[in-house]
Amino acid sequence: MQRTPLSEMAIKFCCFSQEPVDDVDSWGESIEKLLSCKAGQMAFQDFLKSEYSEENILFWLACEEYKKITSPPEMISRANQIYTEFVQTEAPRQVNIDSGTRTNITNNISEPNLSSFDTAQKMIFSLMARDCYPRFLKSDFYQSILQKHGKR
Repeated sequence: MQRTPLSEMAIKFCCFSQEPVDDVDSWGESIEKLLSCKAGQMAFQDFLKSEYSEENILFWLACEEYKKITSPPEMISRANQIYTEFVQTEAPRQVNIDSGTRTNITNNISEPNLSSFDTAQKMIFSLMARDCYPRFLKSDFYQSILQKHGKR
């Protein structure tokens, strides 16, 4: 399989992104600033996809959306989707969480609440913050975006 160079992905991202990337300079300040804007989320997701770890940001984003749910039937449905896609053993996009957290979610999935995934989400955020985010900042991908859209 032929892989697209990161610099080409960065250019593609910038050219087709509907979000302004005026705040691209702030992405280097913290992972929180990067994830606080849609363009930052998209850039980080594209980078993680290139590293074959896109499931981390997808899980984190799914948890953020899950916390906004107000309808109990929708909460149950979405909790099961998140569980099936990211948490259960052999899930298609299984995230790397400890077995105790995975077991706790499994045992409580039949009666989910807004904090059902909080521990797992914090683990994945911590993983991204200490491992993926520093690599993102050093990557050609981010450097290309910064060069194109950063303050001169």
